Amino acid sequence: MGNAFLGVLFHWLGGLAAGSFYVPYRGVQRWSWETYWIVGGFFSWIICPVLLATLLTHDLAGVLSRQSAGTLWWTYFFGAMWGIGGLTFGLAMRYLGMSLGMGVALGYCAAFGTLLPPVFKAFIPSIPVPETIGQIVATRAGQVTLLGVFVCLLGIAVAALAGLRKEREMPAAEKQQAIAEFNFPKGLLVATFAGIMSACFSFALTAGTPIGEASAAAGTPVLWTGLPKLVVVLLGGFTTNFAWCVWLNFRNRTGHEYCAATARADAAPAGSPVPLLRNYLFCALAGACWYLQFFFYTMGETQMGRFGFASWTLHMASIIIFSTVWGWILHEWKGASRQVHGIIAAGIGLLILSTVIIGLGTWLKS
Repeated sequence: MGNAFLGVLFHWLGGLAAGSFYVPYRGVQRWSWETYWIVGGFFSWIICPVLLATLLTHDLAGVLSRQSAGTLWWTYFFGAMWGIGGLTFGLAMRYLGMSLGMGVALGYCAAFGTLLPPVFKAFIPSIPVPETIGQIVATRAGQVTLLGVFVCLLGIAVAALAGLRKEREMPAAEKQQAIAEFNFPKGLLVATFAGIMSACFSFALTAGTPIGEASAAAGTPVLWTGLPKLVVVLLGGFTTNFAWCVWLNFRNRTGHEYCAATARADAAPAGSPVPLLRNYLFCALAGACWYLQFFFYTMGETQMGRFGFASWTLHMASIIIFSTVWGWILHEWKGASRQVHGIIAAGIGLLILSTVIIGLGTWLKS
């Protein structure tokens, strides 16, 4: 039997890692985005999952080898689809700006990733989800948990409103500089696609449920049983990101950056030194931090009992909470009116309240 409030704590730690992972990338110098993204991704999607699953679980290779081809394929496939969502997420930022783009995309991601698995369960009983949406609604504990999901989505909407108000208040020159290609209809379409595709991570974890069960049968403590399926899910995410970044390396002629000690004349002042070791270390730190969000996510999911479907909502809420805190620390909200600060504070307050309500609903069930 899980501990609901411990599950919420783990999800908050995962959100802290997700909301903080990009900070080390600020220390990378004279590398293109595609270069530092895939170097960090190699640590977050390959090295960390395999290393920690090997150290903390029993018979990793045996557990994975005994899985059916269908389980491995769908877990990998949805991981690859999540990788596409992560790539288009950046395009949403390009058309909508950081605040509005993140709010819209994560709102869709939270809604689809949380509610669709139990909805599909009603039509496809074989899906490895404990309950259908109807069964969840029929109980008091389920109703409380769904209330928490609704409050979370409301909080995400309020946070997105704050971002939109902030960007509207920016002077024209600053707005043009910050969001040179602002296009709300196009941005909304891309953010919707990014949010839906990113929600595939939740589907991948659901498809990988037999892997976690096999790991438990092999003697792995319940807290770590989600780690083996992360190996398969993140391999899928790595595949799509690797393919895209390598293509950008060829197109932008940036493949030399992985080992060049000096920058090309067209990329920086001629002969400028490139801190290779520093860049690799910061990318490794960012990648490890990125992986930790899912490390803690799987730990929290083991504590949520039959309401594990709410784990994705908690994850999205905590990401917005901590990424907004980093935004304040890094002065991204500088110049916004007091009213906008009040709106974002209300949004964060709703997100915190949602985690408490969802934790209460899970506790009532247990």
